[in-house]
Amino acid sequence: MSGDVSTRVNGAMMAFSPQEFRTSQAKLDALIAYASEVKDWPLLDDAIDAKLDQQSRFVGWWDTTITPGQGPGRGKTSAERGVFSMRDAESQTGITHQQVSRWNKSLEKPDQYREKLRLAAYRKAGLEPEENHRAEGTGENEWFTPSQYIEAAREVMDGIDLDPASHEVAQATVRACRYFTRQDDGLQQAWHGRVWLNPPYAQPHIARFVSKLTAEVREGTVEQAILLTHNYTDTAWFHDAEADAALLCFTRGRIRFIDIDGALCAPTQGQTFFYFGDRAHEFRRVFGAFGFVR
Repeated sequence: MSGDVSTRVNGAMMAFSPQEFRTSQAKLDALIAYASEVKDWPLLDDAIDAKLDQQSRFVGWWDTTITPGQGPGRGKTSAERGVFSMRDAESQTGITHQQVSRWNKSLEKPDQYREKLRLAAYRKAGLEPEENHRAEGTGENEWFTPSQYIEAAREVMDGIDLDPASHEVAQATVRACRYFTRQDDGLQQAWHGRVWLNPPYAQPHIARFVSKLTAEVREGTVEQAILLTHNYTDTAWFHDAEADAALLCFTRGRIRFIDIDGALCAPTQGQTFFYFGDRAHEFRRVFGAFGFVR
């Protein structure tokens, strides 16, 4: 099955026909739904990439072969209008120019668009977050960390072994070797290796997760860790984490987290990354792009 699926994804990336575009998109949507259902995250990413590739090609074809606002018999030749008039193109492809405009706008920010499609796929597959515990006091759903910060953490630590406060949805981005969800109760589990931690921000959970992290670092079971929190600089746990961290990065501006619908969310304060481990020089080099490091 997986071989057939890979062939279909690769074929979708290569083949393109404007007249068959809607059918191709429908097949990719079905593949995205299947990948979410079986939790095959690499296949999901491949299918989403194929969907964006097809949309990008369609938008490019539309822009180069259609003259907006020109219908048949309006005083221009076919060459002057393009291969198709807009009305002809809409009739033959089943796609409206309004939809093309929406795709064009989304494709201007492909990373954000990709995240939106990914999270929408999780929601359709029933992978809802358990409850709000990242955005205390905001009334928003659980927020997920944008991929550029996860990739930065992966680069600094040369991998992520454990995400102890996670969710199925988050793992498409984090891709930790092991992870614990709320049902697993990461506070009761053994931690080891290279840890990425974006803990529940509600009390007393955040203090307990930070306390366990610093204890595991001191014990040596956690070799490296990157902790992401809001700038709660007046709290005891923030000062405890700072005391054990090798370096901190205070972000320039607030991180635009992503909700389950793929929308960007705005927290009410800035964020801090804490680094624990012996690769402080790598942390300074990589995370210096996000803010000032001390």
